[in-house]
Formats: sequence, C-alpha cells, structure tokens
Amino acid sequence: MMIWIVFSVLAVVAALSVLVPLSRSARDQRESAAYDVEVYKAQLGEVDRDLDRGLISEEAAEAARTEIARRLIAAGAADSHDSATRQSGEEKRRGSRNGLRVAQALALIVVPLGAVGLYSVVGSPDLPDQPLRARLEAPATARSLPDLVARVEQRLAEEPSDGRGWDVIAPAYMRLGRAEDAAAAYAAAIRLLGSTVRRETDRGEALVIGNNGIVGADARAAFERAVALDKSAIKPRFFLALALTQENRTDKAIAAWQDLLDEAQGGEAWAEAVRVELSKLGVETEPAIAAPGPSQSDVAAAAQMNSADRSAMIRSMVDRLDTRLSEEGGSTDEWLRLMRAVAVLGDTDRLRDTATRAEQALKQDPAGVAQVKSLARELGVGS
Repeated sequence: MMIWIVFSVLAVVAALSVLVPLSRSARDQRESAAYDVEVYKAQLGEVDRDLDRGLISEEAAEAARTEIARRLIAAGAADSHDSATRQSGEEKRRGSRNGLRVAQALALIVVPLGAVGLYSVVGSPDLPDQPLRARLEAPATARSLPDLVARVEQRLAEEPSDGRGWDVIAPAYMRLGRAEDAAAAYAAAIRLLGSTVRRETDRGEALVIGNNGIVGADARAAFERAVALDKSAIKPRFFLALALTQENRTDKAIAAWQDLLDEAQGGEAWAEAVRVELSKLGVETEPAIAAPGPSQSDVAAAAQMNSADRSAMIRSMVDRLDTRLSEEGGSTDEWLRLMRAVAVLGDTDRLRDTATRAEQALKQDPAGVAQVKSLARELGVGS
C-alpha cells in the first residue's frame, strides 16, 4: 500500500511543477510591463545627466531620447491595455480563473488516479521485485549472457586474484563486443594463470579488434609469445603476417603468407583469407578447394526426381542450412557453403543478404570475414 501512496505523491508533485508556473504567467507579464516603464523612465533621466556632464553630444542624447521614448510608449501602451482589459473584462477573467482552477484540480486528481488505474490494468503491480543479486543467484540456464557476465564481474570485484574467473569472462566480453575489456581480462588471466598459446592469441586478437583491425605493438608481442610457445600455431602467425602487410614490409609479408598457405590441407577456413591477402600483394595462388557438396544419397535421390522436384529439394536443403546458421551460428565453411548454394538458386538478393549476415556472424573472425568478402566478389555481389 505504501508504494501506491508514494506513486500518488510523486504524480501530484510532477503536476504541480507544471501547473504552478502556468498560473503565474499572466501576472508575471503584467508585472514585467510595469517594470519596463520604470526602467525606461530612469534611462531618460540618465541621458539628461550624461548630457549635463558633457559625456555625450546633443545629437547622441537626442537619438537616445528618441529610442527610449519609443520603447517607453510601447511599454506604456501594453501596460494601459492590460489595465483597460482588467477593468472591462473582470468577470471574463474571473471565469477564466475559475476554468484554470478546474483544470488544475483535474490535473492534480484525475491524472494521478488515471495513471494508477491504467498501470493496474496493463501493468504488473503484483510482480515481485527482481533485484540484481537475485538475478545473479538464479540458475545458470535461466540467465542471459549479460547476467552471467555481471555475476562473474561481481565475483572478480570481491576476489580479483581469481585467475579462472578472468579466463572465463574474457571470451564472454568478446561475444558482447567489449574487445578492450576482453584484452584486459586475458592479461589478468595470463598474469595469474600463466601464458598459453590460446590466451596470448586471444588477447592479441582482442587488441586488434579494439584497435579497428590494426595489429599494434602490444598485439604483435602477444602473437609472438604465442608462436614462441607453438611454432605451428596458425592463428597468431596469421596476425603476424597481417602486421607485416600493414607495415608495407611486402617481401616478408609474402613469405609469411606463403608459409601459412603451404601448410593448408585443403578447405581450411583461414586458407582463403591467406589467398586474398596474397592477391592484394600481387601473388597468384592455386584456387581453393570447393566446399563439400551433397552426400551420395542426396545425389541418388535427386537423380530420380523431375526438375521441379529437384529444385524444391535443393531449396529445402538450403533453407534448412540457412535456418540453422541463423539460429545457432556456424563455421566459416558452413556460411561459405550456404552462399554457394544460394548462388546456385540464382537468387541475387538473397545471396547479398546471406553475405551480409555471414559477415556479421563472423565479425570476431577477421579471416572468416575476409573469406566471405572474397566469395561475395567472386559470386558478383561483393564490392
């Protein structure tokens, strides 16, 4: 019951904050006109005194008197008009004041009551409070990612030496698009738990994303530490090659990209991005191996169908893949496979939309985005 009383009082206060100034507006205007008349009269006297002291010339004094007199007449006319209106229309104003009082009363009574009544119908007055602590203590399956992150942040605020907590929250920050926070969390995890290929690489990637795709000094150092731990690690070497490209160290960049491509077995998500980077540097490479097609059973079933049924089957397969990737996400290869399948259907608009959604889904994977853009250009929908 107390909460409703508080709501009502707040509604009344809000209404008063608007109605009280409105009720004063007419009186303030009348007082302003009278005040202006007195000010202009004082200004005329000041002009005469300045002329007597020789501070202004006769011509300047005459010009000032003319201007002040014009303003004085206008202010006097407004004041006289108000006086005449007050005398001739007292009953009319009385009625207006009564109307204003009625409007004020309605605003003070009807509006708060109406708001309370409306909330009781469309709101949820019986819904219990859901404070942050209660939401953080709810089972993990019932919480959203932001709530889970908030819970870990709360724990880390109490125990900043919990290296496992920093290691858990860092990738969550990346999923939320908080690259700088992710880099800081990875740094804390490395300090507390030690350096690993994954932590160093992921920290470097977070730094690159936070720096608008530029491999800075801190990111480069993280990737170099990762490679020192595992010389065969692809991802840190990819970013180190990208750094060489961004620094216009062309010969070394080509060698680094070529070393990566030599290790590709065919169909890797990063291999196409390497080919794209090499082509930018003027190096022609062997074409990528096409993504896997339908299974043997699919081919056999399609052979027994007429053209209309076959097209319907293909479209159904494409739709299922599209739905799964949209709802659950997927790898770069799966998005590329979907783009090729949509291209087979000849639906250019859908292909362009698929490429856009693929870039958005893979935005945390620069290599994957590069592959999507390259295939989009190949299929005629890229820029």
